Amino acid sequence: MEDLAEFARLLDILGNRNRRRIIGLLRQKPCFVTEISETLMISPKAVIDHLQLMEREEILSCQMDDRRRKYYYLANDILVDVTLHSLQSAMIGHDETGKNAENERTRQAVVMLAKMVQAHDQLVAHLEQLNHDIDTKLADLARNHNDLFRSERELSVAVALSHEPLAPDELREVTGCTPDELEPVLAEFVKRGIVSRTKNRITLRGIHADQSQ
Repeated sequence: MEDLAEFARLLDILGNRNRRRIIGLLRQKPCFVTEISETLMISPKAVIDHLQLMEREEILSCQMDDRRRKYYYLANDILVDVTLHSLQSAMIGHDETGKNAENERTRQAVVMLAKMVQAHDQLVAHLEQLNHDIDTKLADLARNHNDLFRSERELSVAVALSHEPLAPDELREVTGCTPDELEPVLAEFVKRGIVSRTKNRITLRGIHADQSQ
């Protein structure tokens, strides 16, 4: 029973597509939160939630680098082997009508799968173009807007907040900044009207106004 419960728990973890994508990325190399967020196009807050869940389950672990940034790696990989056993003996006695009905259901399922795959491919193509556009815009900001972003740290804070409003501790987790490093950036951004700040949330002005209310 314990083995069955453990298997069910792992299936529950793997049942989330983004957690599977994060595990797949971390199989390639350890990553910071921002790397995961930008590579997989998942909001930093959602990435943190997934990472913390899998860290509690001892699937992931983390370490600090020399800049006190936290990066995550696979502590225990998950490999699930699913074997399909033939149920041919159960089909003995089915008449031709039953076989035809089963064949039709199979055909419809395959057609539906093909449509889903085609839709997926179209979304991936659009996502790749969007990723390219984002990379181009980030490069443009870094190269041509020194008057707006005076350091790489300021740019990383702006990118993190472009996904959604974040609490101060979430923003520190995402950017890898210490409180002493982050506070001057936020104070400057508030002064220049780039962000608005409440006790519990930091919001990019003009983007997430509805969410901050």
